[in-house]
Amino acid sequence: MAKQVSQLLSSSPLTSNKDEMRPKADFQPSIWGDLSFTCPDNDIDAETEQRHQQLEGGVRKMIVAPMANSTQKLTFIDSVQRLGVSYRFTKEIEDELENIYHNNNDAENDLYTTSLRFRLLREHGFNVSCEVFNKFKDEQGDFKSSLTSDVRGLLELYEASYLRVHGEDILDEVISFTTDHLTLAVATLDYPLSEHVSHALKQSIRRGLPRIEARHYLSVYQDIESHNTALLEFAKIDFNMLQLLHRKELTEICRWWKDLDFQRKLPYARDRVVEGYFWILGVYFEPQYSLGRKILTKVIAITSIMDDTYDSYATYDELVSYTNAIERWDIKCIDQLPEYMKLSYKALLDIYKEMEQLMAKDGRQYRVEYAKNAVCTPTNIYFVQKR
Repeated sequence: MAKQVSQLLSSSPLTSNKDEMRPKADFQPSIWGDLSFTCPDNDIDAETEQRHQQLEGGVRKMIVAPMANSTQKLTFIDSVQRLGVSYRFTKEIEDELENIYHNNNDAENDLYTTSLRFRLLREHGFNVSCEVFNKFKDEQGDFKSSLTSDVRGLLELYEASYLRVHGEDILDEVISFTTDHLTLAVATLDYPLSEHVSHALKQSIRRGLPRIEARHYLSVYQDIESHNTALLEFAKIDFNMLQLLHRKELTEICRWWKDLDFQRKLPYARDRVVEGYFWILGVYFEPQYSLGRKILTKVIAITSIMDDTYDSYATYDELVSYTNAIERWDIKCIDQLPEYMKLSYKALLDIYKEMEQLMAKDGRQYRVEYAKNAVCTPTNIYFVQKR
């Protein structure tokens, strides 16, 4: 790869006699190819969209409907979350969990319910004490041996332990206890519980990316005998609708990237557009953040170009001018830069100009907050669509 980069640069009009002083990049080529025209033009058909709306209303009613006990309510809410559709029922879920938080008698709950209640409430910011797990210890301070036969409860206890904070020693003990016994039990379990356990041991819910976890859980949830048919159908349609939106966004971003033609003009730099989009998708996947995903992916893509410029091509003297230009944040500084640096510098300023134009276009709908003195840190940039 380094040889290919050197050959490309030697035939480029941007090549100078400083090339022998430059570091040599050795990046692997992009595996994604041209994604700028891969998204189908057709949207979800009207009949499917109508069915989606109908099912959404039904699931909303089920979330708020009275159930026989808190275990049923918690299990249903957990399924809604793990299937990746809880973003559509934020208020309903918060209200139900608040009611459980204030009215549930945890002392009467078994291992599964206590652990699930703890995890869901902590995920939503409720102050739940880890002392609730002390009742599962014996007089010697060890977890009761009888718990090892309750694999479903152990699994939920394991997942709950990843919501621990510093100083909660009992939850540190939980991780060790549950991991050991789940590892021993997984080979003896039937599907789909065996899949739940093996997947959790590889990666807990807390450490997973929401969309990847949702896709995995969809394939497992449908094989659970007690699964809710309406919820499953809704989750599948919703996943496909959201997946289509994400594909459209990525297609649009790839077209922008292709128009910049950095692969030819700056062959030393990596093409990391797909990676950048995936990173932001891990931060927020919901439809209302579509604009934020597109803007931040562009920022990450240009930041990656800048990073490779610093690490893999530019000379020290060129970087002094480059750094000064970035700190001044002024298009007039572009004349002080080498020709190849002008490309990424202008592209960076254009992205922020685009953000400002969006603000001017509809300031009531969008809010932009960014720190120009931290331009190389995309996580310092927020672009949020108001609800």
